[in-house]
Amino acid sequence: MDLTPIIVLVIALALFFDFTNGFHDTANAMATPIATGAMKPKIAVALAAVLNLVGAFLSTEVAKTISGGIIKEGSGGVQITPVLIFAGLIGAIVWNMVTWLFGLPSSSSHALFGGLIGAAIVGAGIGAVDFAVVLEKVILPAIISPVTAGVIAYCATKLAYAITRRYDGRPDGRGGFRYGQIFSSSLVALSHGTNDAQKTMGVITLTLISAGLQPVGSGPELWVIVSCALAIAIGTYSGGWRIIRTLGRGLTSVKPAQGFAAETSTAATILASSHLGFALSTTQVASGSVIGSGLGRRGSSVRWGTAGRIAVGWLLTLPAAALVGGAAAVVASLGPAGVVIDVLIGAAVVAAIFWRSRRNRVSSENAVEPVPFQGKSEVAASGRVVRIEKVKPLKKERTGKGTA
Repeated sequence: MDLTPIIVLVIALALFFDFTNGFHDTANAMATPIATGAMKPKIAVALAAVLNLVGAFLSTEVAKTISGGIIKEGSGGVQITPVLIFAGLIGAIVWNMVTWLFGLPSSSSHALFGGLIGAAIVGAGIGAVDFAVVLEKVILPAIISPVTAGVIAYCATKLAYAITRRYDGRPDGRGGFRYGQIFSSSLVALSHGTNDAQKTMGVITLTLISAGLQPVGSGPELWVIVSCALAIAIGTYSGGWRIIRTLGRGLTSVKPAQGFAAETSTAATILASSHLGFALSTTQVASGSVIGSGLGRRGSSVRWGTAGRIAVGWLLTLPAAALVGGAAAVVASLGPAGVVIDVLIGAAVVAAIFWRSRRNRVSSENAVEPVPFQGKSEVAASGRVVRIEKVKPLKKERTGKGTA
């Protein structure tokens, strides 16, 4: 296989994006069991890394959606070049890191899709994008999956509270659910590997196909699967402690029974979507599950203002990342000098963000300390969409101090 410098650069960028995706989404699976004390922080992150690694080998349907669906493959070959894929990755990484730093609701998956679509439109024309596939495999799942996960979580929470009604009025009567969260959060980590790692596999495969190094319509090769699995696992193990800290604090109003129901619903939705090849956002699914589990608890109501802010973040990510990816494609069209400029700008932005984040360092030692909610995760914000009012137990003779 003859790998040119631009191919090597694209593969390296794709793996870096996979790494950032790992630490960006660790909290979706592990913040709640860490916050409830079910698992030690380092153990939880290590478990998530291993399960992300395993999950990456379980399916390649999502990878095929990326490599052979979103960008059209005509008789003349794939209508995108490695340079445009490079520009799309620059757009995705820059947007992902900027939103992470400033606490804007953002989906790593939709940042990737947006960056690629924007670059393809600028470099190859609007006809290079198969919008029917984008609608079927990206847009509709983005709308349907959080709702589906929310409904499942709502029903599961109702069922959990109905089964354990005899514990009403006891301060920690349903505390046993926090140990069930070890299983449910592990499922979320496993399902994350089956979906999110596939997207990077698809990008690398698309790059190889566009360069004529791999047949059109083929799936990811073994070395691509292994490298992407390792990248997302290493990113996950790095912790994403900043997001875990915010998310753990943001979900303090979610009880163990709700957390168990939400995580199980999230995992079931993602695993089903991965099997069908739907490239969805695990963050959006987790958000929908948290909201649904909150509504399933007695005395709940919706804070529509918070829900609206999350929805706006969902709507903005894909088109905003497309604009960034398109801008990177314009610069890259200048030739080798443009590619170098993109690399320098992208590296400067990422370095500045990491330098800025180090001013307030968060690690496994202080990740679970109580801190004011700062809104750095839409999943954390979703825990505040639902307002929980104190209600009396259904049977007064079982009333005690505290609530379940």
